[in-house]
Amino acid sequence: MNGVVGRTWAWARVGVLALLWGSTFLWIELALEALTPVQVTLSRCVLGAATLLVACLGSGRRLPRDRATWGHLVVAAFLCNALPFALFSVGQQTIDSGMAGVLNATTPLWSLLIGVVIGAERGLRPARLGGLLLGFAGVVLIFAPWQTTGPVGWGALAIVAAAASYAAGFAYMGRNLVGKGIPTISLSAAQLVAATGLTALTLPAGGLTSIGIDPKAAIAVVMLGVVATGITFHLTYRIIAAEGATNAATVGYLLPVVSVALGAVVLDEGFSLRIAAGMAVVLVGVDLTRRHQRPLSSPASTETPAALTARRA
Repeated sequence: MNGVVGRTWAWARVGVLALLWGSTFLWIELALEALTPVQVTLSRCVLGAATLLVACLGSGRRLPRDRATWGHLVVAAFLCNALPFALFSVGQQTIDSGMAGVLNATTPLWSLLIGVVIGAERGLRPARLGGLLLGFAGVVLIFAPWQTTGPVGWGALAIVAAAASYAAGFAYMGRNLVGKGIPTISLSAAQLVAATGLTALTLPAGGLTSIGIDPKAAIAVVMLGVVATGITFHLTYRIIAAEGATNAATVGYLLPVVSVALGAVVLDEGFSLRIAAGMAVVLVGVDLTRRHQRPLSSPASTETPAALTARRA
C-alpha cells in the first residue's frame, strides 16, 4: 500500500509541476509586452528568490554557509536558471508560447544523453536509442530548417538550447547538491539568489531601459516570478532529491499539452499540422527513452539518510 501511495504522490508532484511549469511560457509572453528579455529574466529571479527566502526563513531553515556548496550553487544557477531563463525570454520574442513549450519537451532527451555521458544512466538500449533519435527528429520537424529563416529560426534554436541547459543543470544539481543533508528549500532559495546575482550582471544589455507596465503585464510578472519560478523551482528540487535528475526532467513530457492549450485559449495562437506532428513525434520519442527505467518512486530502504533528509525538506 505504501508503495502505491508513494508512486501516486510522486506522479501528483510531477503533474502539479507540469501545470505550473507549463504556464511559464504564457507568463513570459505577456511579460514581454512591457519588459525587455533581460528585465523579464531578472524580475522572475528576484521574485522567485524572495518567495523562497520567505518560505525558507518562515520554516526555520537557513541558507547554506560553506563555500563549496555556494560554488556548486553558482554553477547550477547559471545552468538551470540564469541561462535558460534568458534564452526563453529571447526566444519567445519571435516564437509562440505554445511552440516554446513543445521545444522545451526535449529536456528529457538531453537529460538522457547527459546522464549516459556522466555515468548516471545505464547504456542506451535499442528502444531508448530509437526514442532519442526519434525525439530529435521531431525537433527537426518542428524547427523545419528547410522553411524557417531569420529571427524565428533563431528563436526556436534558443528554446532548444534552454532545454539542453535545463538538463545539464538538473544533472549537476543531482550530482553535487541534493542528497547532501541540506534541506531542498534552503538549496532552491540559495540557488535563485545566486541566479539573481548572475542575471543582474546582464543589466547593461537592455535591462536599464525605461518601462511602462500595465496591470496585465504586472500580473504576468508576479505569476512568472512567484509561481512559475519560485514555487515551481522548489518542486523541481524536491523531485530531483526524491527521484533523480532524469525523472525530474520527465515533467517535460507533459509541458507541451499545457503550453499549447494556454497559448491557444488565452493568446489565440495558431497551431499548424506540422507542429502538431512534430510534437507527437517528440513525445513518442521521450516515451521510448523512459522504457526500462525505475518508476517515479524509490523503495525507502534504498535511500540514504541524507537523501531522506532532503526529501522531507
